[in-house]
Amino acid sequence: MLLAIWIGGHELDLGQMIIRPNLLELTRRAARSFNVAACALALASCATVTRIPYTQQEQTAAVIPGIPGARIWADDPAIATVRRSVVSRVPAKQPVVLALSGGGADGAFGAGLLAGWSARGTRPQFTLVTGASAGALIAPFAFLGPAYDETLRSVFATGEMANLLQSEGLAGLFGTGLFKTEPLRDLIARHVDAPMLAAIAREHRAGRRLYVVTTNLDAQRTAIWDMGEIASSGDPGALDLFRNVLTASASIPGVFSPMLIEVEADGRRSAEMHVDGGVTTNVLILPEALLVSGTPVFPPDARPKVYVVMNSKLAPDFEVVKASTLQIVRRSFETSVRANTRNTLLASYQFAKSRNWDFNLASIDSDYPKSDTIGFDLAYMQQLFDYGYQRGRAGILWRSTPAEFKFPLPSRPRVALQ
Repeated sequence: MLLAIWIGGHELDLGQMIIRPNLLELTRRAARSFNVAACALALASCATVTRIPYTQQEQTAAVIPGIPGARIWADDPAIATVRRSVVSRVPAKQPVVLALSGGGADGAFGAGLLAGWSARGTRPQFTLVTGASAGALIAPFAFLGPAYDETLRSVFATGEMANLLQSEGLAGLFGTGLFKTEPLRDLIARHVDAPMLAAIAREHRAGRRLYVVTTNLDAQRTAIWDMGEIASSGDPGALDLFRNVLTASASIPGVFSPMLIEVEADGRRSAEMHVDGGVTTNVLILPEALLVSGTPVFPPDARPKVYVVMNSKLAPDFEVVKASTLQIVRRSFETSVRANTRNTLLASYQFAKSRNWDFNLASIDSDYPKSDTIGFDLAYMQQLFDYGYQRGRAGILWRSTPAEFKFPLPSRPRVALQ
């Protein structure tokens, strides 16, 4: 009986059985595949986040430890009452509302528009500012005024976001997000510090309001975070909570890991899972409970001015989608959010106009060139920031009606002449 094995590049006969190089190579490949699979399983077990179970009743009663007024729910009927009102009771003859939508890299449009509006010299001080997703990253700086315009430029137009998408590798496939959350958290921590929190707290005490939206995946509800209440709470964990809320609001599901935010109910602590506010409310003008109830929001003699900045295009955007998993997921999420946003805008517009509010809307023009890449391309964001800046500075930015909601009638099919 002859046998052979491959040693040092040579075939060795050992009886009549011969093991050739190609067979050993297959063996090596199989071993490598096994090792990769074993590593993947190990990573999956490490990446899995152990969560403390809690009930729906506990979720309903849950509050943030030390800051019980930190957030409200968009569908909570109590919003329409004095006890849970989202509007300051400080009287204002003409409250000014700014609502900033999500949009990823397209947030550069809103950042540029605000900076250009400041340069024009007509930008008002906003009574109430709301933000979701990319809009949440803009909102605190918009709330504090033109002094923070250079910070917006730095974040959205100098490449600070260029390295946000850092792959988690195999851990991302079996964990909670494809990309590391640390770059996003670090970006927020660089600009959101204790002095900024103190400035927001001062404005909150003066009666102004700043809200950021997240989506609670456990409860499938929209959380509205009172960032001024958090900032002025004096709680030792206020700065971390403020940063965590901003991170959660910008954490696209599957792309970045969700944020687990600690809550307490009946003396028992657990953690809620929060993701991108755009999943449920890509732009917050009014909470859904107010839209449904029809409750007056401002005093009868007030005529509010509402400014909505859409960091996106309003009309559907045709694209032949590449047949790849990431592109399909991206396009599906984008389509869902776009439909959600259009419905929210229509309902809010009808609510506002029925009460004689001054409604103003700005968005990216439908013919503006799209980015060719997924992510935060510096050249694209610089151009979009400049585009928004020029529109803001020129004053050609607002529409009083969402005209692009009117779909063109389908053309009649052409029939070839016989």
